[in-house]
Amino acid sequence: MTDTTTQPLALSVSQLSWTHDDCAILKNIQFDLPAKQMLGVIGPNGAGKSSLLRCLYRFILPSSGHISLFGQNIAQYSARQLATKIAVVQQDTPQFFEMNTRQLVAMGLTPHKGLLDSTTSKDNQLIDDAILQVGLATKAELQYSQLSGGEKQRALIARAIVQQPQLLILDEPTNHLDIHYQIQILQLVKSLGITVIASIHDLNLASAMCDNLVLLNQGELIANGSPSEVLTEDQISTVFKVCCEIEPHRQHGNPLISYFYHDANQIIVGH
Repeated sequence: MTDTTTQPLALSVSQLSWTHDDCAILKNIQFDLPAKQMLGVIGPNGAGKSSLLRCLYRFILPSSGHISLFGQNIAQYSARQLATKIAVVQQDTPQFFEMNTRQLVAMGLTPHKGLLDSTTSKDNQLIDDAILQVGLATKAELQYSQLSGGEKQRALIARAIVQQPQLLILDEPTNHLDIHYQIQILQLVKSLGITVIASIHDLNLASAMCDNLVLLNQGELIANGSPSEVLTEDQISTVFKVCCEIEPHRQHGNPLISYFYHDANQIIVGH
């Protein structure tokens, strides 16, 4: 695990639980995230990944526990203050009618502008740079509704870049992207020099791109640490119910997971 003793913390989560309709969705989650690191949140469907992220950007209020953001209780931030600290790219791309790509990306300026403030040349350059970074320069004037699912996701990431957050939270940002843009987008957000939290389904992608991982299952924290500490054969087998083999990736040295496949007619129980 990365030594956090000398690094300032962007986020500290302590004994976080959330119950909805008498069902415990998150149970006593606890971890620290040093500033300017990239944390991957992994786990099977229904593990609580999206619920955890929603607590972290205050979309839902936990039933108990504490979240500290840059040394301050997250509850103490006003909505506007929080929007200057955290940008969020959600799993489902929302619909923005009568708005082109550039107009959508420009919405990232909102937390930094007063009601009567105009857009400056510096703002316009920031917007153009963000659009270029996500590979949408040729789609800037196209209606957002005409973009593909992957293009919409990249436009939302560009909007988050324009927001200039200290913490970027992404809920399955690679969900609608082909492998080229999966790698490119995660490399891009990692290169921004800010703290990033992303829920990621692809374990090999999470291993390659993230400094640390949080592994959830059924709302519980199973493991927290470096990819090598979290992505073990035993933990993957137990949590994801698959058989696998792990070796160091020859480029970055983190775990490379190879899965074993079963006959489609077999019923796999446990591992």
